Amino acid sequence: MPFPRVRTLAAALLLAVVASPALATTTHTPREQVPGVYHQTIGTLQVTALFDGTVALGRQQLVGIAPGAVTRLLDHRYVPEDGKGLQTAVNAYLVQQGDHLTLVDTGTAQCFGPGLGQVLGNLRRAGYDPAEVDDVVLTHAHPDHLCGLLDAQDTMAYPNATVWLSAADAAFWLDPASEATAPQGVRFAFALARKAVAPYEASGKLKRFAPGDTLPAGITALDSHGHTVGHVSYRLDGGAGQQLLVWGDLVHYHAVQFAQPQASFEADSDRVVAIASRRRMMTQAADQGWWVAGAHLPFPGLGHVRREGEAFAWVPGEFAPLPAK
Repeated sequence: MPFPRVRTLAAALLLAVVASPALATTTHTPREQVPGVYHQTIGTLQVTALFDGTVALGRQQLVGIAPGAVTRLLDHRYVPEDGKGLQTAVNAYLVQQGDHLTLVDTGTAQCFGPGLGQVLGNLRRAGYDPAEVDDVVLTHAHPDHLCGLLDAQDTMAYPNATVWLSAADAAFWLDPASEATAPQGVRFAFALARKAVAPYEASGKLKRFAPGDTLPAGITALDSHGHTVGHVSYRLDGGAGQQLLVWGDLVHYHAVQFAQPQASFEADSDRVVAIASRRRMMTQAADQGWWVAGAHLPFPGLGHVRREGEAFAWVPGEFAPLPAK
């Protein structure tokens, strides 16, 4: 009989498993996923992706592309879809550079109901104190990106942070006059934006800027407007050729918009400009080999962009253990 010791060992292990009451009878039904935290080292940057939750976006909200083409692109992509729409993640990113902590976007907090608003809790689970955050840089002033400036008590979630919002978005979303002339469907967002930034502005911690201005920790703000009038993306330098591009709402439907960048989200304020920004950012990321972090890419939303002819594809980052200290 070949390999008797191996067979004897296997039989003994099998017998032990069958004979063990705990292993034979215990059932375990998980009730929730593990905390939404993922760490990625990019050069000198320690990037922590923070999951806020998911929202459902209807495929009918994609414009500039035929419904049949959308169906073909979604086929065998396995994006979860229910009666409300396609599952879409909401992510924020904490970047540590030495002792400096920068949070890019803040999630939804209490603005969008249950199932969302997890950024602050996940930041704590990742081992960070919100009071340690030095700067919060916002890609734009929509509720799923800035409502998380406040905690459950509507006080400053990041009491020691300076908040950075583009001057163009601040001028629009914080102005009641803009609200009066805005489309009815987005008017709710104006009051939420004003409420979220109010305590920071009152304490002198809200700063307005334009793309090209000097931001803390060497962050470069790139003009990527179109989704909103002042939408920006951020490039962070990890040294040794390692660059991270954090974009906000350049992509909402990853299974469609990489392959068909001309497909727009109906909430884009200027769809023509939004398409141009998406193409420009994807081109730069692909050609330069940048890391990308996306607010509405499947969590953790970290990876790369590659060219596919005149279009693009999303390349999720490989899971990697943290380097030993």
